[in-house]
Amino acid sequence: MQNGVDFIEITPTTPMSDASHGVRAKCLQRLIRLDLPVPKTLALSFDAVRRIANDRSFSCDALIAAMGPEPLLSVRPSPGMSEWGGPGAVLDIGMNDAQLVRLSDKIGAEAARRLYLRFIHAYAVEVARLDPEEFPVPEHPDREALEDALTAYQDEMDEPFPQDPSVQLANVLRSMARAWDGTSARLLRQARGAPEGAGLGLVVQKMALGLGAPESGSGVIQFVSSSTGQSQITGRYLSQSQGREALDEDRALYLTRDHRGRSLEEIAPDAFAQLKGMGESLRRGLREEMQIEFTLDAGRLSVLDAIRVPRNSRAAVRIAVSLAESGIITQQDALLRVEPRALSELLHRQVDPTAKRDVIATGIAASPGAATGRIVFTATAAQESAARGEACILIRRETSPEDIRGMHAASGVLTERGGMSSHAAVIARGLGVPCVVGAADIVIDQKARTLTLPDRRVLAEGEPITLDGSAGAVLSGAVALQEPMLDGAFRTLMNWADQARDIGVRANADTPADAETARRFEAQGIGLCRTEHMFFEDGRLTVMREMIFAESPEDRGAALERLLPMQRDDFLKLFEIMRGQPVCIRLFDPPLHEFLPHTRDGMWALAEALDLPMSTVTARIAELQEFNPMLGMRGVRLGITMPEIYEMQARAIFEATLLAAGRGATVTPEVMIPLVSAKREVELVRARIDAVAAEVRAEAGRDFAYRLGVMVETPRAALRAGEIGGLVDFLSFGTNDLTQMTYGLSRDDAGRFMGVYVNQGVFPEDPFHTLDVDGVGELLGIAAERGRTARPGLTLSICGEHGGDPDSIDFCRKAGFTYVSCSPFRVPVARLAAAHLALTDVPSEKKPRRFNILGRVFGAGAGLPDD
Repeated sequence: MQNGVDFIEITPTTPMSDASHGVRAKCLQRLIRLDLPVPKTLALSFDAVRRIANDRSFSCDALIAAMGPEPLLSVRPSPGMSEWGGPGAVLDIGMNDAQLVRLSDKIGAEAARRLYLRFIHAYAVEVARLDPEEFPVPEHPDREALEDALTAYQDEMDEPFPQDPSVQLANVLRSMARAWDGTSARLLRQARGAPEGAGLGLVVQKMALGLGAPESGSGVIQFVSSSTGQSQITGRYLSQSQGREALDEDRALYLTRDHRGRSLEEIAPDAFAQLKGMGESLRRGLREEMQIEFTLDAGRLSVLDAIRVPRNSRAAVRIAVSLAESGIITQQDALLRVEPRALSELLHRQVDPTAKRDVIATGIAASPGAATGRIVFTATAAQESAARGEACILIRRETSPEDIRGMHAASGVLTERGGMSSHAAVIARGLGVPCVVGAADIVIDQKARTLTLPDRRVLAEGEPITLDGSAGAVLSGAVALQEPMLDGAFRTLMNWADQARDIGVRANADTPADAETARRFEAQGIGLCRTEHMFFEDGRLTVMREMIFAESPEDRGAALERLLPMQRDDFLKLFEIMRGQPVCIRLFDPPLHEFLPHTRDGMWALAEALDLPMSTVTARIAELQEFNPMLGMRGVRLGITMPEIYEMQARAIFEATLLAAGRGATVTPEVMIPLVSAKREVELVRARIDAVAAEVRAEAGRDFAYRLGVMVETPRAALRAGEIGGLVDFLSFGTNDLTQMTYGLSRDDAGRFMGVYVNQGVFPEDPFHTLDVDGVGELLGIAAERGRTARPGLTLSICGEHGGDPDSIDFCRKAGFTYVSCSPFRVPVARLAAAHLALTDVPSEKKPRRFNILGRVFGAGAGLPDD
């Protein structure tokens, strides 16, 4: 005896949920509750579908009987989340020889034959797994075409095409249930975030035919643009069609009146007006912008389904803000509907989604945005290109501080080596320049000035390419781009985020241009100003090199005297731009050899500029080389062994502070000592800085305040934060270097194997991209506790690239940090992420209820209650 299929009819009061029957079934119930004309629909639960997949013999007689006499049915998947996908829909189940006769009288013989052929094609391909080419569906099928299809099926399957609707439906349900459990489908949905045991529901719906006279057809309609989020009726309608066929047909009609052709508004004005009313009902009832799939059957409108309007990040922001401003959702709900990481798409140019993409190389998406330009291979060539007003893409094996001016000039940066925290990636994100790193399959020939691609194509300097830093791709030629969007909706959303968040967000800014960007994105100050980047500017590098080649402290001091007014002017500009907001300035950090040339030509030029013998230049460069520069003579070690450097910088900061105050920009500068590992280092540097401050106060006859802090980059500094914290006003954690030293990993080389490590579960994520809360995080927690025990109220922050990562911000909030600091272009991401965390981090009884509309989770009021 065959078992029957367990099913329920979807009514306004049917007990069901996303977790039991899937998102499509639940959404259809919501449409029914809003009195939309949904055809009779039955739902199969996850458990029922699992039983079908394992049951060789079951009956659909009761299900067919529930649909009335001689029904035509459709079956659609209803997964727990729409992103998980599912088998394709199958339409017109129940079509057979008897239906052919009946429908021929109703819609015409040719239309009935075409309907039958389409079902045979779908059944043969989706259920019997036969070759689709064996079952063509001609536009105007005759009897012979139908007979050929039925014969082809019988030849392939050794049995006639099934005529019993119950058998047809049973086989469709079994096929879809088993397809969900297939290896490929399981791997695909797991890649999209589905859990191992994710269930599938199925909905069986009575067909609204969409064929015959008077006006019949099908279409989709939505009332906002998927690209901009602005009010706009878009979609397609196709007479004499079913399902979503209108989207694939060139002969589909427009929806609104259009001079280019016929429209639904003209041929069926009543139905069009109904659809507009339904759109508003859905907007208010489901608190979302929805896309409606509909059928017009002899002038009668049916709604088959509704899904969330597909949207890019630009549209998502505008839709969320519009719904909140209309009073449909709250401001808090609007914030929760926009994914923080998606904001990067708004802040930079992006490749036009409609443009043709010829991907010629791939790497790590290190800095978002897109740019087109001609290939150059040196920083000098990039500067020359910029001087001519020509956009360029700088291509290097890896970048160094010498390339910074070229990176400023370039529209984008591509490197063969490196990872998310490599020099190129960090600097590019700070500049807001698109960057792809770790493109290991390209071959750069610096001498020949050529780039060899993975497919062996060779590009010469000057040829155009497009860099997609958001996708980690290099595209052939100049591809069309979309401009960034920083409109009123974006700014409104950011204002709401600032009202909700409970942790500060600053920007890492090294130049006035960076500071202007920080202000534009409403950062709450500068959390890290890396002063060494200022020395690479034109007119300064030579003076810097004179200081490096000085043979005595007096000579070194003389060179630094020339750098003093330059540094003072830099700091003054930053203070004036930030208008009283805090500015944290890190004292000189890198090893001196980074300011020296590495090529023979560069050494000759330096010897000529300094009027020194070539042998002296090469000897000094060799003397400064280190086996491991990251752990060598840099940071506070330079400040102690060559105190003149830090004294000059401190004087420049304090003199700029007084000048800024005189111009109405009062600021309390924050001076940060890098790479500290011992209490005594702080004591020595603090004594010298305090002495410089006293000198400047005495010379000016005016007072000023400043704050002194330490950049915690070494595990020892974190562990000894108790004794270090008592000497300073703040601890700022440089998580890039702290991660390197904790793991014993080079951030510039980790990209070569990091993908393998993550894929094999060695690391859950790239620790240079998302903070390692178990290891590095434990060090931060120890340092925070010990530092604040020694000095209650001690300011704590992170200023590495983790400062813009939502997961890392979550850790900082929970650890009681005062603020995070990140690249200027990541500030909006951090502001919104912090708001998300503040809104969701409340006691469970106070959390807003969250609903799921077709797989998208939103805050309270996003949909009708799941009752």
